[in-house]
Amino acid sequence: MGKTSIVMGVICWNEKGEMVAAMSKSIQGMILSYIPEYLALMETLDFAVEKSSFWWTRSFKPNIELPWFLSISFILISGASSTDKNSDFLECLTLQFQKSNSESDSIYTPQNASYSSVLQSSIRNLRPASNSPQRPSVIITPEHESQIQAAIYCSKKHGIQLKVRSGGHDFEGLSYISETPFVIVDMRNLRSISIDTEKKTAWVQTGATLGELYYTIAEKSKTLAFTAGVCHTVGVGGHFSGGGYGMMSRKHGIAADHIIDAKLIDANGQIHDRESMGEDLFWAIRGGGGTSFGIVVAFKVKLIVIPVTVTVFNVTRTLDQNATQIVHRWQYVADKIDENLLLRLFLRSIKSSNGKRTIGAFFTSLYLGPVDDLLPIMQEKFPELGLVKEDCTEMPWIESILFFAGFQGESLEVLLNRTQVSTLYFKGKSDYVKQPIPEYGLESIWKFLNQEDVNGAELQFSPYGGRIDDFSDSEIPFPHRSGNIFMIEYGVGWSQEENAKSQRHINWIRRLYSFMARYVSKSPRAAYSNYRDLDIGMNNIKGNTSYRQASVWGFKYFKNNFRRLVHIKNKVDPTNFFRNEQSVPPESL
Repeated sequence: MGKTSIVMGVICWNEKGEMVAAMSKSIQGMILSYIPEYLALMETLDFAVEKSSFWWTRSFKPNIELPWFLSISFILISGASSTDKNSDFLECLTLQFQKSNSESDSIYTPQNASYSSVLQSSIRNLRPASNSPQRPSVIITPEHESQIQAAIYCSKKHGIQLKVRSGGHDFEGLSYISETPFVIVDMRNLRSISIDTEKKTAWVQTGATLGELYYTIAEKSKTLAFTAGVCHTVGVGGHFSGGGYGMMSRKHGIAADHIIDAKLIDANGQIHDRESMGEDLFWAIRGGGGTSFGIVVAFKVKLIVIPVTVTVFNVTRTLDQNATQIVHRWQYVADKIDENLLLRLFLRSIKSSNGKRTIGAFFTSLYLGPVDDLLPIMQEKFPELGLVKEDCTEMPWIESILFFAGFQGESLEVLLNRTQVSTLYFKGKSDYVKQPIPEYGLESIWKFLNQEDVNGAELQFSPYGGRIDDFSDSEIPFPHRSGNIFMIEYGVGWSQEENAKSQRHINWIRRLYSFMARYVSKSPRAAYSNYRDLDIGMNNIKGNTSYRQASVWGFKYFKNNFRRLVHIKNKVDPTNFFRNEQSVPPESL
């Protein structure tokens, strides 16, 4: 703990009530005679000197009679620097590890040779870290729950912020950056996966990636799977607790719909399962973001049954091939077509065969069944695309994961690679569309895309409908259900060489987002919390954040469910220990 000093200030007035700076030696002696009693009084007060640095001025009136012309004030100055806090935290953590017989090789500081590689290995977007003034003072990679408990205990004791990282895909990097001193609990070593094929369930620790989960399921069964995202390096912890949309969501819903139990460590270091945490908290961590309420160590999920054979295709259409008209028609089909089919759409500015700029519309799709069942559906419901059998490939479900990740033909072991180092700077945003965008609106989008570099920006249109609509808006915190045709993900990326001009790209995506307001959901303008976007609102970096301020972004992600999330936060973490720039605040702050 840093040292605390006490400064005594003396104010003296003359008989006219005017404050004067000088005083006689007799008055000085009188003041000195009172100091021991004042100090004795202060010793009876409990000063919270372990809190963050602050100034506190207070006048004391002990049971002694001062001359009317004197007032004595004490100023308490906490001199605890961030360096002191970091050292104290590390000392505390080391001691707690020793008490639980834990090895300290799970602790990394900037002095460790492996610190940078551990920090960088799970950073998927270089933009947030490039703008952050802080790096974590300590990274903990726990192998046991007791080590997480130790990190929570020491973080609370020494007033240093704790952040939790699973896969590092947070769009704004909130799991690994901060503007105040902080430490990271990196869950990478807690990634065990246990499959029960008879009960069709799995326990998966939150440090596991989607690729590791899919690989493990496929090892056990050809007809079991799980509905979640495409990118194999995404961490289970953040993805599941924020929702978890994927290529089977129209048939089977999102990942959070299938969570049936969980193990969570709260702000007091207590370990809970579904029964002991209660249904309110269990509700909150299934789509409301786990890191607002505790550290989720593992989820138990219900697996889904799939056919032995699925069909995939990726068909491209350009403007010369009527892309505008086909995309326009897609909006009337995508959420209503057979729920075994998910027609995802990617839009980019590309170069055509003649070298000129055009728009590429990439229809990337999964059908849960054979191609001979798919083709009649497409010919009836979406003939405009002109899909033929030669466009399609039949394969087992697990190979479709490789197909959508761009690893078709490679070994399944590629799904176990979690350490791909990113070279991309990226900014993303999201929207929900409830009415089809007219053709002239699409043409305006094409103009925006052509303002960026070839393949430098992308819009993803992800269709809803089907099983997603079967749940009420309040079934879990994820509220984006019936009435949504599709979700938009906006993305723009650039290289390190271009990073000096990053503001140009960020301004571009903000202009596009502003333009799109006329075509997307309103009151609130909804957003997907797993596509985090600080542009839509954020909490105060220092100090408390009011419910009203947090509601600016909270209702966009969670609609009316935000009220219940705040109420639950108030019950389980009233001091706001688990916090970040877009964490749910307690209502009392």
